[in-house]
Amino acid sequence: MLIIACSAISELALKKAAKEKKIRYLPGSKAFEVLAELDEKQKKGLEYIQKSVLEKFANTGIQEVLEKAVFELLQCVAVFPAGTKKLADQFGNILTDCYIMPKGSTVLDFAFKLHTDFGNNFIRAIDVKTKQMVGKDHLLKNRDAIEIIHRA
Repeated sequence: MLIIACSAISELALKKAAKEKKIRYLPGSKAFEVLAELDEKQKKGLEYIQKSVLEKFANTGIQEVLEKAVFELLQCVAVFPAGTKKLADQFGNILTDCYIMPKGSTVLDFAFKLHTDFGNNFIRAIDVKTKQMVGKDHLLKNRDAIEIIHRA
């Protein structure tokens, strides 16, 4: 049995403050950075989260619960659509899209997940990390970055 201490209300408060650009917070992190002025209620709330949750347990536990559920219990893998020449979007963010696939999925399964035309017109794929061409039956591994080559 696995027990993970978690605080959903703390995670929600941190995400809300981050969305409002009051703090910089990455889910699963053990800290946050204040970016803007906070009112007294916000200061007290974030101080409480820092002392009672983050310093005590290292994070809110929510990200860890999600990762354990998806990758260990459900046995899924994370796969990134990528290009061999460019890994960033127009804003410079690297590998912004991620697809959760069942363990045992193939490159062809991934092509269909991206778009039915990619699957129907599949030629081959490229493992972006190794730069090697892979066929339609290639099994996906967690954190693979794959470029799909298809007929137009």
